[in-house]
Amino acid sequence: MPSPFATLPAPPYYVVCFSSTRTDGDKGYGAMADAMVNLASQQPGFLGVESARGADGFGITNSYWADEISIRNWKKVVDHLAAQSQGRTEWYNHYEVRVAKVERAYSFDKTE
Repeated sequence: MPSPFATLPAPPYYVVCFSSTRTDGDKGYGAMADAMVNLASQQPGFLGVESARGADGFGITNSYWADEISIRNWKKVVDHLAAQSQGRTEWYNHYEVRVAKVERAYSFDKTE
């Protein structure tokens, strides 16, 4: 099983934090989420993604990018724009997007 943690370079880099609450039912959400991760991974500047969703429908997806230009370009990808529109009409009750520059990063792994 692959690690749920993104393998990232040393900072600085950028993170787009997408927090959301879902509507009831899948309605194609899972397939679209997988397709968007696949599409994002093909974009210049994409570094990785981490995502989790609770049973209550609250989820957080962090996508990591080399620079702000890469984030802006990803926001303009036609298929991504279509998924955003569908998200507003079918999948999300509420979402928040935050973009930040990561200056420091560190980790702990008890298994090492």
